[in-house]
Amino acid sequence: MKFTEEHEWLRQDGDEVIVGITEHATQQLGDLVFVELPEEGATVAKGDEVVTIESVKAASDITAPLDGQITEVNSAIVENPALVNEDPMENGWFFKMTLAEPSELEG
Repeated sequence: MKFTEEHEWLRQDGDEVIVGITEHATQQLGDLVFVELPEEGATVAKGDEVVTIESVKAASDITAPLDGQITEVNSAIVENPALVNEDPMENGWFFKMTLAEPSELEG
């Protein structure tokens, strides 16, 4: 598992990478009340704003950690944003993506 300076985590799962936010990030944000996810199939570049989250404290954008394509989104967190607070490292993931350059995950 890798972590970004923006408190996102990345976990390799076969040819895909699963992306979410850390427990520290959820504690800073407070209880999430809204999550907007990217479209499956969307091509994204590192730094693109791909997820919007709103909590009782603030609104925040989650950026793509690397270049690639969104392959799956976690619709369960749209219906129940509290899943991100309850289990940010497992069931509270945001999206899966394939990387344009898989070797970037190593670096």
